[in-house]
Amino acid sequence: MDSALARLLLVVENYPNLKASDTFLKLMDELSGTENRIAVERMRYNEAVRDYNVTVRTFPGNVIAGMFGFKPATEYFKAAEAAKTVPQVKF
Repeated sequence: MDSALARLLLVVENYPNLKASDTFLKLMDELSGTENRIAVERMRYNEAVRDYNVTVRTFPGNVIAGMFGFKPATEYFKAAEAAKTVPQVKF
């Protein structure tokens, strides 16, 4: 997705009239909304993993988890380092 976004921004820089287009502005809003939805879902997933870990480690959940072989989750969902940096957009 990062490379596709970079190519899109390169095309936009080469065509100034595209920047003012309503369709392009809507696309940029959609991209922004998509990034926000991904961040929200990542947060919800991490909260669910945290809740699971608490249940597996506390009584009576730890007894049931031990009987069925459930282990605490060791990793949360983490974004790649490249995804944490915001691309520079110049209009």
